[in-house]
Amino acid sequence: MSKNQYSLGNADNGIVFRNGTVLTMDGNKTVHQEADVHVSGNSIVAIGPRLDVPAGTQEIDASGGIVMPGMIDTHRHMWQTAMRAYGADWTLTQYFVWYYLTHGAKFRPEDMYAGNQLSALEAVEAGVTTSVDWSHGLRTPDHAEAALQALKDSPGRYVFAYGNIHAGPWEWSTSPEFQAMMKNREESDTLRYQMAFDVTGDPEFPEKAAFEVARDLGLTVTTHAGVWGATSDASIDLMHQGGFMTPGTVYVHATSLNDDSYHKIAASGGSVSVATESEQSCGQGYPPTWKLRKFGIPVSMSIDTSVWMSADMFTAMRTTLGADRSREHYEAQSKSDTITHSQLRAEHVVEMATIGGAKALGMDDIVGSLEVGKRADVVLIKNDNSPVMYPLVNPYGHVVMQVNRGDVHTVLVDGQIVKHNHRINDQAVAKNKADIADTVTYLQSEMGAEEWAAGMTPDIPESKVMDNPYTYTDFRSDETHKN
Repeated sequence: MSKNQYSLGNADNGIVFRNGTVLTMDGNKTVHQEADVHVSGNSIVAIGPRLDVPAGTQEIDASGGIVMPGMIDTHRHMWQTAMRAYGADWTLTQYFVWYYLTHGAKFRPEDMYAGNQLSALEAVEAGVTTSVDWSHGLRTPDHAEAALQALKDSPGRYVFAYGNIHAGPWEWSTSPEFQAMMKNREESDTLRYQMAFDVTGDPEFPEKAAFEVARDLGLTVTTHAGVWGATSDASIDLMHQGGFMTPGTVYVHATSLNDDSYHKIAASGGSVSVATESEQSCGQGYPPTWKLRKFGIPVSMSIDTSVWMSADMFTAMRTTLGADRSREHYEAQSKSDTITHSQLRAEHVVEMATIGGAKALGMDDIVGSLEVGKRADVVLIKNDNSPVMYPLVNPYGHVVMQVNRGDVHTVLVDGQIVKHNHRINDQAVAKNKADIADTVTYLQSEMGAEEWAAGMTPDIPESKVMDNPYTYTDFRSDETHKN
């Protein structure tokens, strides 16, 4: 199916959301009570009470609901969605064992396509209208083409972050195939590109070549930084010394770093993508918003991977708020002090999930907030059959603490209705379900029943995976274990 076939309607004759509570997430965080949002074509043309609209405009009743910008996920391994919940009990080390050391290379191009498309469907179903596909399973050009085609065919707005955990970034980034794909890329407001790779901390800094490629191609870099057992302050030092810490660089997780590294991120204009559920469960380090706030580092939000978590950004916001407050209370009480006012508020995590993501991706001129002239990525949270939807007295608190993805009533992407009355395109789901079933059957066959079952809690092999999971380099360091 093509992207347009996922649409349940468009704004050719205009769409107006009537009488909702509107969280604009603009510079003033304006909240409109009992207001309308008028969409024409792919843009927002008016916001306010009782708007006059042309005859034939489709009206969507938003009364009792919240109208907000589409949410933005700045780091998601979309291809892994084909293995939804398989690794629910994994640690980060077990994730490395399964994907990096053993079975990650078994995925075929068609499995990349199916996983990406499933991820795209669950994203828009949950009100996430822009996703960064942190696509690090692209071990052949065919895998890359399949992953990219899935994004082109799927509803939503995407950033294709090209990566390959099976080869050194200095190798794949200089390959003729990658160079041709990037030099011939056609960017648009619905599809942009990044490079996705990590810096191991090897003092020889072999990743320098990949940074130079990114600079020459005009691509920003997204990198897993400050991940316990994988990347450390040495990685940040190498990037800084090489002059590769630039505005637009997104540091994912950034949990296990020292103050000097945070200073460097802040001073260079970078931002951090937090994936709190992942960090809490898997072991990258303690979710860092409490620390980032001290250095004034901009924050966006991400899911990481559905091999553990889902695309539910409501849960991501809730867990981020909880982790930050938990740390704040812990730090204070360890000094016999008491926190009386929380530093991180509900409005702040909604900001991270919307305009914060847009700013991190350099897309805040078109998405991330509901403002006249911006693209119509709009989410209506409304569920007339749920007692959770009333009373609506604190809209930010309601979004973060009360509702969930099942309460997402309508989603527009670029003026196209991709979810309405709590449903997305049935045909798209049916086709993707068959594709995913083929992927699961194939992987089970390749691994065998015993290995398939054991893979849900894989043993740790006698290797240096604890010091470096990257199979494309012999460099090993236990630096993170000494912090």
